[in-house]
Amino acid sequence: MLGGASRVRARAGLVAALAAAVVGLAACGGDAKPSAGRAAPTTSLAPSTTATTGTPSTTAPPSTTAPPTTRPVKPKPAKPPRILRAGMEGADVAKMQRRLASLGYEVTAADGHFGQATRHAVVAFQKVNGLGRDGAVGPRTRKALERPKTPRPRSASRAMHLEVDLTRQVVLVVKGGKVTEILDSSTASGQPYVSPKSKEVRIARTPVGSFRVQRKINGWRKSDLGLLWRPAYFTGGYAVHGSLSVPPFPASHGCVRLTMASMNRLYDRLPVGTPVLVYRT
Repeated sequence: MLGGASRVRARAGLVAALAAAVVGLAACGGDAKPSAGRAAPTTSLAPSTTATTGTPSTTAPPSTTAPPTTRPVKPKPAKPPRILRAGMEGADVAKMQRRLASLGYEVTAADGHFGQATRHAVVAFQKVNGLGRDGAVGPRTRKALERPKTPRPRSASRAMHLEVDLTRQVVLVVKGGKVTEILDSSTASGQPYVSPKSKEVRIARTPVGSFRVQRKINGWRKSDLGLLWRPAYFTGGYAVHGSLSVPPFPASHGCVRLTMASMNRLYDRLPVGTPVLVYRT
């Protein structure tokens, strides 16, 4: 009997163990059934905590050397225009000639050649604008050409006539009430001289007043005081005439000197009876 009881208890223990195993499997897998062919999830390895035994590199400190500085290049100052004088040539001369011609000064041609006609035109411009009468176009004359003074006729007459400005030493050709030409001239010096005929000492003066051309000579006239080219007499022995010498200052015995070129251009436009007004400003 004892042996049979032992066997019964052994079987009962085995059954209990099997039941416990079944319960454990149900607790791990639950009711879900694993999909066929799917691998079980893998467990990620924990990161290694092994310390690096090599010497850590040290980053070099940033360089404190400043980059080379480049100084700004200063532009070279513009070269000033050259001073224009008689004998010079070039585009700047032609430009100056065109400017003078547009203002009424006698320039025979804007050909870029600074000849004697251009020099007299420059002198006449300098006289009107109160500048030094050197006949050269420097900084002051060039500046005045940008904003020039414009002479106005003394007479309101619209008829063609001449006005002789003794103060500024220029002759104005007036037509239609406007100054159309400005000519370089030289009048009486105001200095004493000896008359060749009477041997008297006289003072060189140009008469002031309103006159008219009385007579003309188309050629050279040899007077007691010198040569006159194509003179147009306006009172007594006083005439507007061409001369080989027209300095930038008063130098005559009383006549109104013009350049040969000016008188040649003017002669045919001065019929007898043309008004001539002589005054000081």
